[in-house]
Amino acid sequence: MVESALLPDLGTEIFIPVCAVIGIAFALVQWLLVAKVKLSGVSVSADGKSELKDAFLEEEEGINDEAVVRKCAEIQSAISEGATSFLFTEYQYVGIFMVAFAVIIFLFLGSVEGFSTKYQPCTYDSTKQCKPALATAIFSTVSFLLGAITSLVSGFLGMKIATYANARTTLEARKGVGKAFIIAFRSGAVMGFLLAANGLLVLYIVINLFKIYYGDDWEGLFESITGYGLGGSSMALFGRVGGGIYTKAADVGADLVGKVERNIPEDDPRNPAVCYISIIVPERLKLLELVTLFIATHILRFLQVIADNVGDNVGDIAGMGSDLFGSYAESSCAALVVASISSFGINHEFTAMLYPLLVSSIGILVCLVTTLFATDFFEVKSVKEIEPALKKQLIISTILMTVGIAIVSFVALPSSFTIYNFGAQKEVKSWQLFLCVAVGLWAGLIIGFVTEYYTSNAYSPVQDVADSCRTGAATNVIFGLALGYKSVIIPIFAIAASIFVSFSFAAMYGIAVAALGMLSTIATGLAIDAYGPISDNAGGIAEMAGMSHSIRERTDALDAAGNTTAAIGKGFAIGSAALVSLALFGAFVSRAGISTVDVLTPNVFIGLIVGAMLPYWFSAMTMKSVGSAALKMVEEVRRQFDTIPGIMEGTAKPDYATCVKISTDASIKEMIPPGALVMLTPLIAGTFFGVETLSGVLAGALVSGVQVAISASNTGGAWDNAKKYIEAGASDHALSLGPKGSDPHKAAVIGDTIGDPLKDTSGPSLNILIKLMAVESLVFAPFFAAHGGLLFKIF
Repeated sequence: MVESALLPDLGTEIFIPVCAVIGIAFALVQWLLVAKVKLSGVSVSADGKSELKDAFLEEEEGINDEAVVRKCAEIQSAISEGATSFLFTEYQYVGIFMVAFAVIIFLFLGSVEGFSTKYQPCTYDSTKQCKPALATAIFSTVSFLLGAITSLVSGFLGMKIATYANARTTLEARKGVGKAFIIAFRSGAVMGFLLAANGLLVLYIVINLFKIYYGDDWEGLFESITGYGLGGSSMALFGRVGGGIYTKAADVGADLVGKVERNIPEDDPRNPAVCYISIIVPERLKLLELVTLFIATHILRFLQVIADNVGDNVGDIAGMGSDLFGSYAESSCAALVVASISSFGINHEFTAMLYPLLVSSIGILVCLVTTLFATDFFEVKSVKEIEPALKKQLIISTILMTVGIAIVSFVALPSSFTIYNFGAQKEVKSWQLFLCVAVGLWAGLIIGFVTEYYTSNAYSPVQDVADSCRTGAATNVIFGLALGYKSVIIPIFAIAASIFVSFSFAAMYGIAVAALGMLSTIATGLAIDAYGPISDNAGGIAEMAGMSHSIRERTDALDAAGNTTAAIGKGFAIGSAALVSLALFGAFVSRAGISTVDVLTPNVFIGLIVGAMLPYWFSAMTMKSVGSAALKMVEEVRRQFDTIPGIMEGTAKPDYATCVKISTDASIKEMIPPGALVMLTPLIAGTFFGVETLSGVLAGALVSGVQVAISASNTGGAWDNAKKYIEAGASDHALSLGPKGSDPHKAAVIGDTIGDPLKDTSGPSLNILIKLMAVESLVFAPFFAAHGGLLFKIF
């Protein structure tokens, strides 16, 4: 007799959607609380005084409250309009790809059995009959489109929420740093909970809808679900690459000419490159009219904030949202595929089968409680309490999630079961699977804090990089590269340890749920990650609205903490990508019928060495795209400074339109080749060289891609914070390297510009590369197994 889980199937069917709905409801509550901060004017009492004035604890002198609110609303509107316009333009191009690739999925998978509608022997149990390959083709295509649309919606919603909250955070900063922190964090929580809950709910609905057709054929059901992860990550890749290129192209040009050559402040409106993002595409005619309307009220200063802030929302908010959604979808799909051919799927144990979704469900509840610690239970009262409050979110959520995983493992799993392990069934205990998830969860925390240590200017590594600027840019670059390479060591050991423990206990299923464990607190992780750009936006708006220096100091403090937590978010993304990719690799090897991956065979080794090269090829393409656009930008900015009289004096308007065109053309044109490299490599390798060579490609890309991604992200982050360390002058050591415009500061700016494409374009995109190639190979595995290796068959 098969032992069943304590939680009945009906309980599972209720618990998962209820948790998702709770997550969405909590996000809406947080949004309503943020919306209480009004941008639509100020009410006046009977005695003629502004009611808003008495509410502020510290009031600006000589500034009209209503004018400040109106100015903040105008700036916020322009930022939102700019970000929306770029995303819509990018989505038009991505939409064409999405439809074209959906056709490819259908044709490739449908041709496995010649588009036959006849039932076929199951892949893992030939004694049973499974649905036809044509059904897998149709449902994989549908799930791909659903995953892609969900990814796009996740990124877009995150951007809209962030642009909704930035000016409100600015206004709350007038009441104190604690009030501003709560608004920024609540806004981040809206994004985090919406993404986590929507991803879970859509996946659950897709599984149940597909189940109507597939019935007891769970092998075919969950094989078709893998398209959901493919759709999510493919959209994230284009978002990361396109957004990173267009954001950083002008950053490099503006910094090199403005800061280093002309010695003018960051984002100075006299610099033609600073306003490149405010008019993203030719369709931005509406904003051009707005620019003309407000020139009389110092619109040049207004636009420089739009430039920075639109870039933050498009890259850091929308890009990271799509990226982590892709990781969540893929880890869930990898676990479900392996579980479907284990005892859970063979015996049709619905509750145990949906264990990955139950882990994500309890994660939403844990993150909800964790969020209350930052917004309700404890109040941030001073600048020094901001960063510890954010770090406590990670620690509290990890501790509570460990308890939550233990409960789910106890009630949702039989005490003993079997997991598919490369042709055999491995017996596993429920407590072993709990340890697999827990080890992934805690490995993520370790990676996050190690990343913070190497990228925060509060610690010695970044301070050493800043100190190296004394002798020029060359030593700064050398120290920064060395820091990036060194920062790889501990995260790799943490990943290796989690792989060893997880695989020893539960084979590839253990690795898949370990990745899910690392992402189980995704709502809190995204809340912290989104908090940074929102705070950065708030600081820029405060400056442009003419608020006092004390208000800008508060928003700068919020932003500084956000820079640190953003690095932690990237660490989570890369670490989870490594585990997700390995789990998908295992599922691909099983589905393709490969018994062993022997690196001593030529077919595998050539794939291995080519795969290890791919992250470098990809990084070269993305970095050169940024460099080429930056080169044109530098030449154009220099030309304008030299040929347009009055720019430096502020009496003449720079030609922004030309700079806009350079950045826009680069972002749309240059995102295609790197995307094509990633998407076409598995198709070419599998079709022409076979599944063994493709397995080598995937292994090589995984091993080298993780190292390059961690190194690139941390090197760029360290250079950025070394520059900020000198600019802030918060210690005697920092003061000795400054002020702005000094030779050490110019050396730090050069390091920062080199690091821009590393940390914001190539590095974050690499983790998508390794997992996207793996999930694509899994989706097309039936075709590769049936028709792959054409060259080897011919020769």
